[in-house]
Amino acid sequence: MCIVVFIWQADSRYSLVLLLNRDEYHNRPTKEVHWWEDGKTIGGKDEVGGGTWLASSTNGKLAFLTNVLELHTLPHAKTRGDLPLRFLQSNKSPMEFAKELVNEGNEYNGFNLILADIETKKMVCVTNRPKGEPITIQEVQPGIHVLSNAKLDSPWPKAQRLKLNFKKMLDVYDEKICVKEMIEKLMRDTTKADKSKLPRICSTDWELELSSIFVELDTPLILTNVV
Repeated sequence: MCIVVFIWQADSRYSLVLLLNRDEYHNRPTKEVHWWEDGKTIGGKDEVGGGTWLASSTNGKLAFLTNVLELHTLPHAKTRGDLPLRFLQSNKSPMEFAKELVNEGNEYNGFNLILADIETKKMVCVTNRPKGEPITIQEVQPGIHVLSNAKLDSPWPKAQRLKLNFKKMLDVYDEKICVKEMIEKLMRDTTKADKSKLPRICSTDWELELSSIFVELDTPLILTNVV
């Protein structure tokens, strides 16, 4: 269950500060953040699907996504990791690209996709869930936001915890933000949620294991990567 916290156009020091944890299976090959062969894109790479979960380009565009937690998935769905790349490689604004996806929503398993243009100060969030409903597009307003495996700013326990602690740390710093310190203190938090506050989409035991910001499991199946 990936999680992203970011402050957008609401800090005098930076246009965007973003921290992301990606939870993935150990046996799914992944390349860490690097410059891609085109020389214009930087981000991690899913070596199975060929896409990415977070990437940016030299022209000021940024895109990242999370999967939506759901009980049943499409067995032959398109890879969601292509969506950030398609945006970065296009000449479209965030809103223009988002509108192009309206007719494609049912071809993918559940996703939340953030598209941003740093230069024009525009950011949108796109989701193709709940199932059977049209793709939802919303402009992301300035402020602190958290995206996990539900809609943007859904009040899941770990999302609320991360948002609160992120704000506290931002308030501590003066001119320069220490990202490394924020990663250590915020993104490696293994505190689990109270069972009564879980979303109850899948089994309670499984959701509990995944309810911390940094996921630690007794099984070696899942790995959390911090960006």
